[in-house]
Amino acid sequence: MFQNIQGQIKRERSALVVWDVQEALVSAIFNRDEFLSNLARIIQRSRHLNLPLFYSKITPLPEKFESPLRRASGFGKFEPGDIVKEVYPEKSDVVINKNTASFFIGTNFELMIRNAGINVIYFTGIATEMGVETSARHAQNLGFIPIIIQDAVSSRDRDAHERSLKNLSRMMPVISTEEFLKTV
Repeated sequence: MFQNIQGQIKRERSALVVWDVQEALVSAIFNRDEFLSNLARIIQRSRHLNLPLFYSKITPLPEKFESPLRRASGFGKFEPGDIVKEVYPEKSDVVINKNTASFFIGTNFELMIRNAGINVIYFTGIATEMGVETSARHAQNLGFIPIIIQDAVSSRDRDAHERSLKNLSRMMPVISTEEFLKTV
């Protein structure tokens, strides 16, 4: 379905997003070991090829400044913890604190990737049906090519994760870790 964009996917114009791999989230996903193993391989390959790595980090606003819905849900009190040690960022990686489910709202992510000439964004992380899907759709709406690595995204809700992957596959490339490792 997406063969017509293959010529637009260039390694030198690509980046990897590692979405919210913080302790509280990783400990709650349904496929923790497989997820971390795949993600570690993807990160290792990306670093070897000098792909820019962008880690997102949930950073709740002070409760008074959170949206009413997020306050009502108790999100402002959520303690996500640090990025898990198995895939911890290195000095050359970029860690961006963010307050919403879109990497493009309230951050300099878009400015940074446009300045670097990046037009392809590989998405990994947690949760597929929330921040990953929201950011990938937002990226597509801004003219980027989002690519989801299906076995390197996860959720605590397996059904929601699978529905999200099915929806995303209709709009953008969804590939496996093995496909990423072979083609990048």
